[in-house]
Amino acid sequence: MSNIDIIEADDTHTKILGRWPIFYYGMGHMLNDITAACWFTYLLLFLTDIGLSPRDAATVMLSGQVADGFATIFVGELIDRFGHFKIWHGAGSLLVAISFSSVFGGCLPCTMFSSNSATFETVSYSVFAAIFNVGWAATQVSHMSMVSCITLNSTSRVALASCRNAFTMVANLGLYAVALLIFSVISGKTHADVQHQYRWIAYVSIFIGCCFVGVFHLATKEPRLKVGVHGKVHARISWDYWFKRILYYQVALVYVLTRLVLNVSQAYLAFFVINDLQMAQSAKALVPALIYICSFIVSVALQEIAWTGRLLKAYFSAGCILWIFCGAVILLLTTNTSYAMYIVSVFIGIANALMVVTGVSMQNFLIGENLNGCAFVVGSLSFLDKISCGLALYFLQSNQNLSPQLQVQGTDFPFSVTRLGLGLLPAFCALVGVLVTCTMDFHNPSESLTAPLLV
Repeated sequence: MSNIDIIEADDTHTKILGRWPIFYYGMGHMLNDITAACWFTYLLLFLTDIGLSPRDAATVMLSGQVADGFATIFVGELIDRFGHFKIWHGAGSLLVAISFSSVFGGCLPCTMFSSNSATFETVSYSVFAAIFNVGWAATQVSHMSMVSCITLNSTSRVALASCRNAFTMVANLGLYAVALLIFSVISGKTHADVQHQYRWIAYVSIFIGCCFVGVFHLATKEPRLKVGVHGKVHARISWDYWFKRILYYQVALVYVLTRLVLNVSQAYLAFFVINDLQMAQSAKALVPALIYICSFIVSVALQEIAWTGRLLKAYFSAGCILWIFCGAVILLLTTNTSYAMYIVSVFIGIANALMVVTGVSMQNFLIGENLNGCAFVVGSLSFLDKISCGLALYFLQSNQNLSPQLQVQGTDFPFSVTRLGLGLLPAFCALVGVLVTCTMDFHNPSESLTAPLLV
């Protein structure tokens, strides 16, 4: 490569990105996001509604998380070796679209083999859950690792992560709008009715997500950045390089804690508003929708900030502290004060956006210009995320029947496993997140952080 090519590469990939490349990139995870919203919000509820025990439902969830976790490591290694982000993204999206309806569309093998066995049904759902999560992992790792190769500009990297999170909010809002409509139109009195409800939710979600993924593939170029800011060619980085850096473990812990807060709270939100607070059926769509409206607004606002490592730490800590207060309120809510859940939802939405945007962006500060190791970082952190979330949900859900409602002496509210999953565990993770963040040291290498995110 000539010196002129090196200079052009530096100029192209270190300047601030415009709005449209960021906007098109953000669309790329919509299918994953809208199916994940349905997965974490309704899977456990759906499986128990059609007759599976809480432990069997937890087994299905765990099988998907384990498959997802190992797939992220495998896909990350292959992307670092061979590249081709968009091919992995497209293949993963196709697998997600095909398999997702098989999870929420009823037990197809049970129908084919005329089996009513609970064990056979659990195994069947677990297999489809694993297939879905393998496709999901391929899409996630390829999309997230693209950020570091699209641009070397640290502020634009945060902008890409923020826009991606904004579209996550759009996906979640779309899912809850679809769910609210379908729950209102189709009754769920029998197992067949429940399967009919979720089958339609799955079909509509897949269609919406595929439309956005199509725009992403047409409008976003395959990242082909091979040269660094000083004309330095990037050799493939070994895993040992990351394992020797303290910041890797700090960022990994922050990311895992962030995903635990989001995924566990999302999984038990519908259970909590229906079973513990005894709110109307529409609340299992309205309360999550309110959370994501607030998250969307905050995510958009965060794109206009000129980011530094210190600001990332400050905003992440603010989100964690806000979640701690929300968790404390959730532990004290009763059926008589259920209306306060709508108020709490506003602050949960704000806290989620602050934690996700800054927590994910810390990965890109860790990666820096080490582009040929970016997919491993994303994959390894996602592996830890999937396994930890899967184990946490399995443990909580498996204990639902053991102590569904432990009455606390001197109080008038049930201290259930659901309440612990929505209130106590996320608040504890947020507290640990604050403590870890205080120990982190970001060396800010980029002068471009003085510019706003979007121009």
